[in-house]
Amino acid sequence: MQPLLFYLLKVIFAPIMDIRCTDKELFYLKKIAAAAAELGIETYLVGGFVRDKLLGRPTKDADVVCLGDGIGLAHAVASRFKPVPNVNFFKNFGTAQIRVDDFEIEFVGARKESYQSDSRKPHVTPGSLQDDQNRRDFTINALAVSLNEADYGQLIDPFNGIADMRAKIIRTPLEPARTFSDDPLRMMRAIRFATQLRFDIDETTFQGIIETAHRIEIISQERITDELNKIIASPKPSIGFDLLYKSGLLQLIFPKMVELAGAEYVDGYGHKDNFYHTLQVLDNVARESDDLWLRWAAILHDIAKPATKRFEEGHGWTFHGHEVVGGRMVPKIFAKLKLPQNEKMRFVKKLVELHLRPISLTKENITDSAIRRLLFDAGEDLEALMTLCDADITSKNKQKVKRFQENFRLVRERCREVEEKDQIRNWQPPIGGEEIMTMFNLRPSREVGLLKDSLKDAILDGIVANEYEAAKNFLMEKAKEIGIR
Repeated sequence: MQPLLFYLLKVIFAPIMDIRCTDKELFYLKKIAAAAAELGIETYLVGGFVRDKLLGRPTKDADVVCLGDGIGLAHAVASRFKPVPNVNFFKNFGTAQIRVDDFEIEFVGARKESYQSDSRKPHVTPGSLQDDQNRRDFTINALAVSLNEADYGQLIDPFNGIADMRAKIIRTPLEPARTFSDDPLRMMRAIRFATQLRFDIDETTFQGIIETAHRIEIISQERITDELNKIIASPKPSIGFDLLYKSGLLQLIFPKMVELAGAEYVDGYGHKDNFYHTLQVLDNVARESDDLWLRWAAILHDIAKPATKRFEEGHGWTFHGHEVVGGRMVPKIFAKLKLPQNEKMRFVKKLVELHLRPISLTKENITDSAIRRLLFDAGEDLEALMTLCDADITSKNKQKVKRFQENFRLVRERCREVEEKDQIRNWQPPIGGEEIMTMFNLRPSREVGLLKDSLKDAILDGIVANEYEAAKNFLMEKAKEIGIR
């Protein structure tokens, strides 16, 4: 016989969609219900676990609300597992967490909240289940399921969240301006859920975001960027960026990206809207890779086009050097958005700087030297660079896209051929800086760098064989040439 909760959940939710709790999840819920019954406190499953089970999404955590001491309930539940998991609790907030296997359960006492205008941190007082559901951000997150013996498995849906789920609508339980003004991060969350779930935001709710957008200024950059990264990690991130732009939020949290928007015409010459081009490139990359930082490279690949835009008489619009200027902008943008200043930032910077190189090779006779230089400069990030460049081929003219893609395929083939022949990717010259200093009795200096770069260039250009003796002979001649004995 199926456990009672599973049976009841299935009966209640059957009109909408089937729900499947794993055996482990049912085991955890049984432990929670038993501990709550022993303590004599009403307990409910709420929020994301209920929502995601209805939608058939995988779940890694559950939120439990009780009409009483959430921390005490967490300890009581933990004591029923062997071994007993650690209870992480936050007394000031009345919340506690336990992790069993790879599943996290958070406990909190039901509460009602009030807010000051200059903070998203609420004043919290104990409340009823209704108070707790009232404070939820969206109707689809305000669903609760009873874990109490008297009505075990009963669904409580005070705001018609089930109907909104059927209609694929994001809607606030209470008046939107109040919901978003109290906690402005909810505006980012609304757009994030719309992007992840492919739901629409209710018109009144979206108008509330537009009217309250300025309140985002009280939210920390770290929290904003966390939501932004979740949007970027979605299957089709352009949905979220389009909503951020139309709501006015993007202008406040990422104005450099908004500068890409719009097309300008002079004497009949126009350029494409680089904002929506960027979104198309981002979606193209998202279809090929889950790598968040490759997606950030797609977002920033043309970020310097507004700064480098020039109109040339008889020719039209140019963006000369936007890849170089864009590369210089990446560290500053990462710093402002509180993104990591480590190898992830350097990866994005590198791809922004190199993103025109493979495409430029489709416009000329491709020499082995040019391919070797690309392989050397891209190194282990060549495949990521190629994915970005392929995604950057966008046009309404399908024949033009097909022609570019065919040319780009030839570049990929040449890269494979030269790599197999020369093994140049991640290559270093046969003589490095330390040995150059020993050979010529030099200290670290400009001359050492000059000799090292000259050798590298000579080998990449095919002037010198990639062998030790040939490299040594070249260095001797080059040293003479610049006056080093």
